[in-house]
Amino acid sequence: MAQHIEQGGRRPANDGPKAAARNRAALVAAAREVFAEHGLEAPLSAIARRAGVGQGVLYRHFPDRSTAVAAVLEENVRQIEQAAEDQNATFDAVLGVLTWHLAESAAFIGLLHADRAGARPGIRAHAHALSERVERALRTHLPHGHRLSAQDNLALSVAMVSAAVTGPTREEREHRALAAWRLLGIEVGPVRAFGP
Repeated sequence: MAQHIEQGGRRPANDGPKAAARNRAALVAAAREVFAEHGLEAPLSAIARRAGVGQGVLYRHFPDRSTAVAAVLEENVRQIEQAAEDQNATFDAVLGVLTWHLAESAAFIGLLHADRAGARPGIRAHAHALSERVERALRTHLPHGHRLSAQDNLALSVAMVSAAVTGPTREEREHRALAAWRLLGIEVGPVRAFGP
């Protein structure tokens, strides 16, 4: 790997933990994109290339495919929770963040359907815990008496919408998700990632 040299002939200072945090964030973002475009079996080397880091950096952060998928899932759930923690958030705004993740992340859809037969018990348990976090975040803003407030209606609706999120492009997947919410009679706020 080539060493970058600053003007004056000296190497730049080692950013240490700052570089590690930047690299991890770049890898998670790249993994989300690569998994969305090519599925969960996409080559890990494609993630490293997209993030602009070497294979060694990738494997330092994510020693195998399951840790990369888990990192994307955790980030997706964390963003939905952060959207729900916003004091000014509304139910439809949090649904907009959830819908963005459904359209953006093939791994996230897999999480919401991990109960199906064939998923390993450890994966099912982890997926179930993350799904419960998503439901709790949504319930914090669910208006009293809303059509989804009955026991299983919210989880079932999210699963139904996520099953409809198919298509070769992000735009098509978002369109299908919004159409599914409309068929259920549910308002969704702007479809966007949460954060700056």
